[in-house]
Parts: sequence; C-alpha cells; structure tokens
Amino acid sequence: MSRKLPPLNSLRAFESAARHLSFARAAEELHVTPAAISQQIRQLEDHLGVSLFLRGRKLQLNEAAEEVLPLVSEAFDQIERAMLKVRSGRTGEALVISAPPAFAARWLIPHLDLFHELHPAIELRLMATRRLVDFEVEDVDAAIRFGNGNYPGLAVERLMPESIIPVATPEIARKIADPADFLQCSLLEDEWHTENGVFPDWETWLASLGVKGQKKLRIRHYGDANLAIQAAVSGHGVALTWRSLVSADLESGRLVPLLNQSIQTSLAYHFVMPKNRSGRTDVLAFRQWLLEEASKTSRIEEG
Repeated sequence: MSRKLPPLNSLRAFESAARHLSFARAAEELHVTPAAISQQIRQLEDHLGVSLFLRGRKLQLNEAAEEVLPLVSEAFDQIERAMLKVRSGRTGEALVISAPPAFAARWLIPHLDLFHELHPAIELRLMATRRLVDFEVEDVDAAIRFGNGNYPGLAVERLMPESIIPVATPEIARKIADPADFLQCSLLEDEWHTENGVFPDWETWLASLGVKGQKKLRIRHYGDANLAIQAAVSGHGVALTWRSLVSADLESGRLVPLLNQSIQTSLAYHFVMPKNRSGRTDVLAFRQWLLEEASKTSRIEEG
C-alpha cells in the first residue's frame, strides 16, 4: 500500500519553524534560507489544503498546527533514533538510561529487580558515567543527574535530596563515642568529591567538630565513592559519604551512621529527559517507578 505523505523536506521545515516560531531560526537550524523555509511550508499547506500559521508581525500556530506539531516532532525523533541505532549497531528497542557510577552501583541496581518485575517487556540498558550525556547526539533516552537541578532545555524532576554522613561497620562504630575517637580510625576518603569541592575532606569536617590533633589522621584515598563505601563495608575504616548511596547498607545493618552527625546539602539526584520524549511509554514507566522508589528512600531517611 502506497503512503500518501507530503514531502519530508516540507514537514521538516514546518516542524522546525513551528518549534521555534520563527522562519529565520528554522532556516539557521536546517542550513537553508528563510525564503526556502517559507516556500516549503507553502508547499505543505497546498498539499494539506489548510493553513498552518497565523502570519503577522509575530508568527503563531493555528489550531491545526498545534494539534499536529507534537506528532510530527515525535515522528522525526523516531527517525533520528532509528538512524542512531543503525550507526551504533543497535537494532533492539532497549531503554537506555545514564546514571553516575556510584549511584548506579549502590542505589539503582539494587532496586532494579522490582522494575523488571513490573515491566518485563522493557529491555533496560544502564550506562554508568559521570559525564553529562548529550541527548542530541547520543543514543540515550533519559538520565539521572546529581547537582542543583539546573539543566536547561530538559524536563527535570527532583528525586531525593542528599546529605553527608560518616558511616562504619557496627564493630568499628562501637569504638566511637566522641568525634575525637575518629583520630584512632582509618578514614576513607572519596577523592573525586573532595577534590572537586562537592563535600569537605576529613580535615575540614573534623575541624568543624572541634577535633584537634589532625596530624595523626590516617586517611586512605579512593578515586570513587563506591570504592570508599565498599572499603567501609569491608571494615577498613570510616567513610564520609552520601546518605543515599549507603541507604541499603544502613537498612541491612552492614553500616551504621556515627554520632548522629549529618551535613544537609542543597544538591540532589534528578531525573532528566528531553521534553520531546515525554510521550514514550517506556520512558514514562521508568520515570514513574523511579519517582516512587526515590520517595520510599526519602521517607526511610527522614524516619
């Protein structure tokens, strides 16, 4: 059966002009002239037999254009994703999620069994990276990011706030009754977060508690939060780390928080995705599940 589609160049010109509400910006995006954009849209309107814009001092969409624009945008998104899959060798319809490595290992993966039980038909691929992926050029559907929530151009939802706590095994915790007792312990430090100024190093944190004699500190350095936490679980010392990353360890009793000390931060984990993917059923299913699981974690921590 033959398809009675309008010329794809005309559809592309319409989608870009409607998204930007500007022939000039559409022309810049598609590397043509504004006159060419205008001509392509005229051809599309002639093909459809309806007008799509209210032309005046300011370009506006009419009712027909407002109704069809999301469908046309999603169609081009699907074409783009299909081409990315061909270039990358991906042929399946996996849902690709990017997340920071420590969060992926210590929070997300332990919770994923429930997601797979609820949505067995969704194939999930997890990409663990600290790098902020570029949704325009990379084959990634959504991401979990850690920061202040300022991600221009993306749909952003806050998952859970973050605080910093000292943790250790119950055996080590029994030896710590006062902040000065930290001087007798091996202190596990996540170099990436301290060197980037995300949270204080041990010297700074102990000084804030009034602990002196810091020249005696025994600090073991790790390049990643996951490594420092695993060292703490293995009984190698005390880790100063993010509460959410040790939530499962605290719940199981493998680790315990020390001296009721906590530093609340303005940072949080966020779920982000391109706004034009808000109609993807697999993305929405993952988003809904993630928000519910994050809410459970937050309630446990507050309790």
